[in-house]
Amino acid sequence: MSGRRRGFRFRLAAVLLAAALAQGAQGAWIPAKAALAQRLLDAAWTQSLTLGRPVRPWPWADTWPVARISFPRLGRSLVVLAGASGEALAFGPGHVTGSARPGAPGNAVIAGHRDTHFDFLPALEEGDLLVLEDGRGRHREFRILATAVVDARDAVIPVDGEKPTLTLVACWPVDPIAPGGPLRYVVTAGGSTLPGAAYPRLSRPTIKSSTSAPTVAMAMAPTSPPAAMPRALNR
Repeated sequence: MSGRRRGFRFRLAAVLLAAALAQGAQGAWIPAKAALAQRLLDAAWTQSLTLGRPVRPWPWADTWPVARISFPRLGRSLVVLAGASGEALAFGPGHVTGSARPGAPGNAVIAGHRDTHFDFLPALEEGDLLVLEDGRGRHREFRILATAVVDARDAVIPVDGEKPTLTLVACWPVDPIAPGGPLRYVVTAGGSTLPGAAYPRLSRPTIKSSTSAPTVAMAMAPTSPPAAMPRALNR
């Protein structure tokens, strides 16, 4: 890495740390931090592809980029981090540990906050293109298959399967009166190995009526082991 680029990343990292320690204006700081972090993550992702190994976005980071997801119709592109802890999700969407590796056979679950990186999820429509770039620089196309609102207290997401699948998860509603809540907005996407190839036919989420909020059964075989809904999305 050149000295100029290293200096730029360290300056941005210093801004993140200083602002995180500042008191007040927290509501305005959250989206600003998310935007600044993505610039650092972009640089780390580019270097990861060049070196062929994970590169941490700043020296004290406990996570690293694992993929990039892009949504051409909406003009959005995001670097995905390893893990979905609260610390990781503050800086970018996170790959849920235990789910399939993004782009590999099975279901890769990616979580993000509804008020920053995944604020656009409700704007996605069935058939929309989603492009995944993996750690080897390979691109895989996905299509949005379905969306659903589920209850995190009893909904599970299957992570096994023969075909690559993506599940994007954020808290719901997008503009809550109070933070937290059990509802999650879930977007399911199916992919193909090569751009333009036929997309696998996956079942739509099946909403089940219950005495609580709706739950979802993701009909994709085999369905074990399932992953619980990410709990770090309490904002």
